[in-house]
Amino acid sequence: MQTSETQHWFDPGDGKYKSPYGAAPSNSGVRFTLRPRRQEACRRGVLTARWEFAGDAVTELELPWTGLDGDFDLFSATLELGDYVGLIWYTLRLERYDGGVEETEEYQLTVYDAAESVPPWFGEGVTYQIFPDRFRRRTIPDPTGMVGGRWVHPDWSEEPEYRPNGQGEIRNRDFFGGSLPGIEEKLPYLQSLGVETIYLCPIFEAPENHRYGVADYEKIDPMLGTREDFARLCQKAHSMGMHVMLDGVFNHTGFVSKYFNGDGTYPGLGAAQSPDSPYYDWFCFQSWPREYTSWWGIYSLPTTNKESRAWLEYIAGENGVIRSWLRAGADGWRLDVADELPDFVVHAIHKAARAEKPSAVIIGEVWEDASNKIAYSVRRRHLLGGHCDGVMNYPVRNAILGYLLGQGGDWFRDVIETQRQNYPHWAFYSGMNSLGTHDTPRILTLLGEESDRKGDTSRDWRSVHRLSREQRALAAARLKLGSLLLYALPGSPTVYYGDEAGMEGFEDPFNRRTFPWGEEDRDLLDWFTTLGKARRELVPLRRGELEWLTCRDRTVSFARSWAGETILAAVNAGDHAVVLDGPEGGRFRVEAMTGRLLRWDGEELFPIL
Repeated sequence: MQTSETQHWFDPGDGKYKSPYGAAPSNSGVRFTLRPRRQEACRRGVLTARWEFAGDAVTELELPWTGLDGDFDLFSATLELGDYVGLIWYTLRLERYDGGVEETEEYQLTVYDAAESVPPWFGEGVTYQIFPDRFRRRTIPDPTGMVGGRWVHPDWSEEPEYRPNGQGEIRNRDFFGGSLPGIEEKLPYLQSLGVETIYLCPIFEAPENHRYGVADYEKIDPMLGTREDFARLCQKAHSMGMHVMLDGVFNHTGFVSKYFNGDGTYPGLGAAQSPDSPYYDWFCFQSWPREYTSWWGIYSLPTTNKESRAWLEYIAGENGVIRSWLRAGADGWRLDVADELPDFVVHAIHKAARAEKPSAVIIGEVWEDASNKIAYSVRRRHLLGGHCDGVMNYPVRNAILGYLLGQGGDWFRDVIETQRQNYPHWAFYSGMNSLGTHDTPRILTLLGEESDRKGDTSRDWRSVHRLSREQRALAAARLKLGSLLLYALPGSPTVYYGDEAGMEGFEDPFNRRTFPWGEEDRDLLDWFTTLGKARRELVPLRRGELEWLTCRDRTVSFARSWAGETILAAVNAGDHAVVLDGPEGGRFRVEAMTGRLLRWDGEELFPIL
């Protein structure tokens, strides 16, 4: 995080050099201190700051000599932030009496809106992601009259359709009939896993089984149930201490939808039928009706026109989609492809959600570091306040995968620590941290195969392939280590349905098979149940500050502390046992390819797991 030349006199991750730690609120100040050795004969320090969100204005701040700390000179000053909100890029330099100069690399300082207040509930507990069509069905539904020309697999255990049709399209029109009543039936199961937030992939009417091409935002897909079913699910979940988060797909609608109505399924005038349609300016036509902007050029997903006032009012107005479904019982929204939504749209959604339900949260789908993400040549405001309360934390997933597959413990720590420095505290603690999602191969398959195998295999091969006994044993051992890290780190540990049951699969649709009720991997299920219980009951794992302990070679250990209670997490991904240091000289052993949770009571360590 700093060059070897500057490491000895400035470290942005150490409070002796920079305070406060990490991101800072507006209307505050950040204290910088340079600490060169006395014998280097330095005369002053200088901070050069580039205020990106203020037209890249550049200021210089002198850091005068302020005293001694043993053999080190101290050069300090405070950078006053005023009401600025945005990124500051800064470098520091030391000037010596002999004319020599040393300069750091450029660092990021995130300045967020001090007025921002994020509801803490999401980041504290376990989240469970459900792909509704594949989780639980109670009866085999009749698709007659439903949009999309869909059909239903009679056998719950059949393979999803993955072959293209005669036109070379993968239509995603095969359904299994998972439903909202089916999810309600399994609420006790989710509760046993310690789940506190149920994140549902899209549930609104749509022609495809994934429902990311919405046909009607105001209507639950009839194969899933009704608005009354949804309200009942939310009420039952709330009574059991769980929240419900919906998937908001607002960047695009479906070609088959009442808004675009590309195939004329709906009786009203869609944008594809007439320029007189009330939805015409919701879309971006280059040559009406056949040439229009669509998501990644996929014709079946026409992109919405974010400049349309009517569209934005429909989504974020007083009686819009966001507020009406919160009114119906939802507790928050995950925003699909959040980078595709302009900042003013995300802000409008955030504002609408908080107006309807002050405890509602907005989580954005962002695959990279959301604090400095550039999308469409624009630096995004995702985590500066009034936009996303947290994001899908793929960098944490990448860090855990990298560590499990060979990277060192120090590398893992540095990746997590970089994010902790870049993110506001509330965003770091509200991350949706997962090892797998509907957009990634199953985590067990990745850990066993150590790749997605897309480069050297066919889809036919990937549809039938399963891990060997040896691969699966290794993958399960790795998954236990990765999930322990996931549950012990700040942010919401998020389980993609079936990962706790040992499901395998490569890319879509192989990662979207049906839940194997009655055929779960009991060892993995017991492990996830134990982790869920720990996350629910141990307050340090929910709210505690993070302190790194031993992170080297194939070992990671850290502590989470809150209100005088400390929980230690330790993972050893190596091939031999290690003995690690605990608090106040205590030591504990971690066997090869195992992980441990321990409680420190101020005198000794007690094993939890």
